[in-house]
Amino acid sequence: MKNDNDFRVAADEIADRMGAGWNYGNTLEANRGGTPDETVWGNPRASQAMVDAVADAGFGTVRIPVSFLSKIDDSCGYKIDREWLDRIAEVVDYCYNRELFVIINIHGDGYHTIKGGWLLCDGSDQSYIKEKYAAVWRQIALRFADYDEHLIFESMNEVFDGIYHTPVAEYYENINDYNRIFIDTVRSTGGNNTHRWLMAAGWNTDINYTCGGYGFRFPEDKLCTCGEGRLILSVHCYDPWDYCGEEEKTIFLWGEKGQEIIELELADQRYMADWGDEEHIRAQFAKLKKDYIDRGIPVVIGEFGCIDRAVCAPHIPDRINENRAYYDGFVAGTAAQNGIVPVYWDNGFNGKFGLALFDRRAVKATQPGIIEAIINGVKNKDPMAGRRSDVKKCI
Repeated sequence: MKNDNDFRVAADEIADRMGAGWNYGNTLEANRGGTPDETVWGNPRASQAMVDAVADAGFGTVRIPVSFLSKIDDSCGYKIDREWLDRIAEVVDYCYNRELFVIINIHGDGYHTIKGGWLLCDGSDQSYIKEKYAAVWRQIALRFADYDEHLIFESMNEVFDGIYHTPVAEYYENINDYNRIFIDTVRSTGGNNTHRWLMAAGWNTDINYTCGGYGFRFPEDKLCTCGEGRLILSVHCYDPWDYCGEEEKTIFLWGEKGQEIIELELADQRYMADWGDEEHIRAQFAKLKKDYIDRGIPVVIGEFGCIDRAVCAPHIPDRINENRAYYDGFVAGTAAQNGIVPVYWDNGFNGKFGLALFDRRAVKATQPGIIEAIINGVKNKDPMAGRRSDVKKCI
């Protein structure tokens, strides 16, 4: 399948073809002290069986975050360790074996919090960073040049200066440069890379900082050999963070479903997210549609999801799961309504504050109700899919 040079997917069909997506998170981007190792964060090695389970559940796309870090030899022309590239290809092939779309990126190399992080937009030696970045993408592109359009490259992941504030213009220009270097480098390697779909990201992959006039420039694709664009915008959505990811707060209810639970269970209103409700999600995705989809530029939400907070209310765990399924289904369904591809962030961890939908060792679903809400939300373009899912099956 990887050599199917006749396979093409056009801009007006790619969202439907990709369907709902799933992240093979905390695996190939895992590292210890700056050395990538897919098991050091507690997950088992990626496997064909796990990809089969994801495909059988109805997902059409797998995103594989990848870190390179010490696998790049700066003293040898930025050469990537051959065994590491081969392992990445092996996991990509698991997805090809099931005819899935698959996204790979440069992931943790842009983090200030990881030893050896180098793709830093605020770094003092941008000449070195950009030279290295081009060399790394050139090697990745050459390794996968004969893979067809099921394989998508993503430029970077959540690159910013590590400080949660308004983007700094100088640093944002470096991010714009990274996207340009990425696209030109990949296209110049030939093969199917001349028309492969490529994903470009803005400041921290943040929707507001990508759409809000803060300095992002969607890159040009002058070397593409297709008669239409082959670029995708990459963003993430964890709104509201208080509900989706903040572990220090006991915000375990969201949206209309959360309000319903308060009324049925007499739960305290203080456990309810006070921003980022359904109208907020609708507005964010409408903005993406207006600024990109309506201009013929596909959009992928490369990460979304909300952590398991059942521990916060052990007397009503089923209700907490109901609300999670409602949230995830609402995000997925609203994205699909707007022609956007949603890709759920699964970090492999079940239980307290986990984001897993599967047990990767047992290779089985642990949150079938949430999976159902996401799959049906996308398939039917139905934001209310989570209300119709059998979430009580979740364990």
